[in-house]
Amino acid sequence: MPTILIVDDASDILDLVAINLERRDYDTLRASDGIEALKIAMAKRPDLIILDIMLPGMDGYKAFKRLRQDSRTHGIPVILLSAKGDQQDKIKGLELGVDDYVTKPFSPKELILRIGAVLRRSQRINAVSEIDAAPLHIDVKNHKVYADNESIDLTSTELKLLTVLAERRGVTQQRDDLLSEVWGYSDNIYTRTLDTHIKRLREKLGKHCDLVETVRGQGYRLRKEAQESGKKDPPAS
Repeated sequence: MPTILIVDDASDILDLVAINLERRDYDTLRASDGIEALKIAMAKRPDLIILDIMLPGMDGYKAFKRLRQDSRTHGIPVILLSAKGDQQDKIKGLELGVDDYVTKPFSPKELILRIGAVLRRSQRINAVSEIDAAPLHIDVKNHKVYADNESIDLTSTELKLLTVLAERRGVTQQRDDLLSEVWGYSDNIYTRTLDTHIKRLREKLGKHCDLVETVRGQGYRLRKEAQESGKKDPPAS
């Protein structure tokens, strides 16, 4: 079964989440601050991290950024857990690239359902090893993307989004379908987050930004033929 790292400075929350996960045969790890969480994550590489925002030493946002910057932990799914229920806090977390956001107080059953959904999405995408979508090459397993053989640094969520588009290259992906595939939801908060991630993805693709097309009133697609983007031959394999 997957191993889940639970990070919270409240011992009752740690116990509550751990007990409910262990009843369902998950293995659990615990940390009570951001610095300890980073050490455990880098050493143990859990399958998913439940990360509280309000932590001593290093808050959840900073810890999450560090997780995404380290090659040992950049691909680990993260669910933010916080007492902050304000919509702007949720949007901030999602736009940073977290996989889900759960507010306190929460139902352990709902949290476990969300954990399962995040793990399934992550496993489905990671089941794809590599995708050639010239001039792009996506090495999903190693969390690397290349354009004309030059590396592009993407967050895990940006990688998931690009992978879904590349798997169905040339086919328009409805907004709700993309939201479901990448985030598991389709409410207005996630809609805004999708648009933000598309914008950032285009920025990182640089001269290849027009490979990601907007289909007005429907969604997005990855342009099927490289020459249509005005570029030359794809990189050698």
